[in-house]
Amino acid sequence: MELDSIECVSSTDGIEEEEIDHHHPHPHHHQFSSSKSHNAINNNTNSNGINTIVGPTAIAPATSVHELLECPVCTNSMYPPIHQCHNGHTLCSTCKTRVHNRCPTCRQELGDIRCLALEKVAESLELPCKYYHLGCPEIFPYYSKLKHEAMCTFRPYNCPYAGSDCSVVGDIPFLVAHLRDDHKVDMHTGCTFNHRYVKSNPREVENATWMLTVFHCFGQYFCLHFEAFQLGTAPVYMAFLRFMGDETEARNYSYSLEVGANGRKLIWEGTPRSIRDCHRKVRDSHDGLIIQRNMALFFSGGDRKELKLRVTGRIWKEQQNPDAGVCIPNLCS
Repeated sequence: MELDSIECVSSTDGIEEEEIDHHHPHPHHHQFSSSKSHNAINNNTNSNGINTIVGPTAIAPATSVHELLECPVCTNSMYPPIHQCHNGHTLCSTCKTRVHNRCPTCRQELGDIRCLALEKVAESLELPCKYYHLGCPEIFPYYSKLKHEAMCTFRPYNCPYAGSDCSVVGDIPFLVAHLRDDHKVDMHTGCTFNHRYVKSNPREVENATWMLTVFHCFGQYFCLHFEAFQLGTAPVYMAFLRFMGDETEARNYSYSLEVGANGRKLIWEGTPRSIRDCHRKVRDSHDGLIIQRNMALFFSGGDRKELKLRVTGRIWKEQQNPDAGVCIPNLCS
């Protein structure tokens, strides 16, 4: 099911309507990118002809201990237990079960030999986070690095576009450009909005029915989702906001959504969810404005054969009051 048309308004100084056509999703291949320049690691050769690494890794001389800790099968860093064959070739414990007890290097049979020397060497290493090129300045002991990277606030984000299986990842500036250029998402500046969702046949409700708009305010980006889906056996419409950033940053903002007509209205206020939480997770948690179809048709007026639902809302930033120790709203003007 597709929404036939949208009238979209986003303005801080006043509300002006404009017609926007709905665009269909485009197929995409997996990508990773960052808007920041990647710090190159330069390989230099000293007077003795030994290669050394100059750069954020700061491992010298590099004959290379880091390469010794790389599993030859999956190429990931190895963590205890590190296994070896009788000829001294090593591999990680995960891949040991994949190679059917045969060394991937010399094809000799593997036993249960631990490479304790390499495990000890790893304990002495300190390495930068693998997301250093995205801005993470941290350096960690070898065995702490993996745990940090799983939660690093600089790790890339998944594309928040929910209408296709898009596998693109990157930092926020890259994803904003990706949404605008590849998915043709409507981009607006301002913290107030006024959307009119129109559907000629509201009796058709499918899980794939949705719409996405991106707003830029307070120097941040927000994704407004609107879609129809089945909640149990009841067809509903839902609108909710996601923050293009980390969970801790998302808590600094609040938003409200309002829909109504004929002297009735529904109002939702909440905190936007980070795009770290996938679209489906947010939707299935019902963390947003949910409108039953019968109520949506009542708000649409007329003979109830066409959905004409107007959703208005605003975004504001919560500011900490140092005297009272509480948050006060900072309204966008």
